[in-house]
Amino acid sequence: MFKGFKNFLMRDDVITVAIGLVVALAFSNLVKAFTDSVINPLVAAAQPDTSGLGLGYQLGAEGNEATFVDLGAFISAIIYFIVFMATIYFFIVLPYKHIQKRRGKTVFGDAPPTKTCPECMSEIAAEATKCKFCASPQPAAAA
Repeated sequence: MFKGFKNFLMRDDVITVAIGLVVALAFSNLVKAFTDSVINPLVAAAQPDTSGLGLGYQLGAEGNEATFVDLGAFISAIIYFIVFMATIYFFIVLPYKHIQKRRGKTVFGDAPPTKTCPECMSEIAAEATKCKFCASPQPAAAA
């Protein structure tokens, strides 16, 4: 039982995913610090008349954070997401694709073309004429 678990953990793809996750978390902290320290003050400066609350609309009493619709936080979250995903793509996905290509494997590529089986309407490979179930001989019905 433990041997199977150890074999599962020691597979290349599990280790690769674990390393990628750790690196992604580290980049997440870096990008969060960038958006909190650089982007948020720039967005807040876009609308200086909101009593220091940032970019947004005051719905209730002036200066009340509970009734302030904070568009700046939403814009910062969008920028954070874009920067984070770009970082992951350029520093993890592209090098991984390159390494796997050198190994002779294709990852994150386009799906192979498919077509529909004429008998059961399931998806099959483009060069196939029938799916494996329709092409196999059917067992005789019991009498």
